[in-house]
Amino acid sequence: MRDLRNSSADVEADTGVAISVTGQTAANIDVSAKLMEAMPLYLGIVVGLSLILLLLVFRSVLVPLIATAGFLLSLLASFGATVAIYQWGWLGDFFGVTNPGPILSFLPIILIGVLFGLAMDYQMFLVSGMREAFVHGDDPRAAVRIGFSHGARVVTAAAIIMVAVFTGFVFSHLAMVRPIGFGLAFGVLVDAFVVRMTLVPAAMYLLGRKAWWLPAWLGRILPDVDVEGARLTRTEREPEPALVRT
Repeated sequence: MRDLRNSSADVEADTGVAISVTGQTAANIDVSAKLMEAMPLYLGIVVGLSLILLLLVFRSVLVPLIATAGFLLSLLASFGATVAIYQWGWLGDFFGVTNPGPILSFLPIILIGVLFGLAMDYQMFLVSGMREAFVHGDDPRAAVRIGFSHGARVVTAAAIIMVAVFTGFVFSHLAMVRPIGFGLAFGVLVDAFVVRMTLVPAAMYLLGRKAWWLPAWLGRILPDVDVEGARLTRTEREPEPALVRT
């Protein structure tokens, strides 16, 4: 196809006839090329929005960076496992991959969108409890333990449900659906149990108070959304007006 397109200018110069290449193969190649061109911008927008939103919610520089780095780690692990099984043929007998080949071009777009949403949900479940305990006066390391104990059960249950749902598509009769189900199931498994409930709490525990560091100039610019309700504990109760006897 590429040879035909590259030679179209010479053919037109020799014969005066313009030629084009069409069909399913050409369309698939063109769609894949367009998706690959859009991938850096798409991933940049997703990562940029996650940094901004987490910065507003947690009022910390390092927490959004840790969360986003964890998401990228889960994404790369999911991509690697999917390629190893469905493109290279590893464990092909177990997963029913009889003819390994290139994976679906839409798969990276789908994985990035779904895994990002689930990863940020798990991040909010866990770290919001840590932030709340820290803002209300607990030691930074104790706040990590308190927040983890409050959110770990929710994240575990949610992750098990999503992994079970996506695993149901791994052995589907549609070969196109299988790598999508596997990539999502494996990505959720890694993100929930390795990243969110192991690496993120460990990093925040080691950082201690530095995990909640925010430059003073940035703190003045950012709106204080006060997710934890700390402003309520700082506000003094107004005195009741005195009764006037007439």
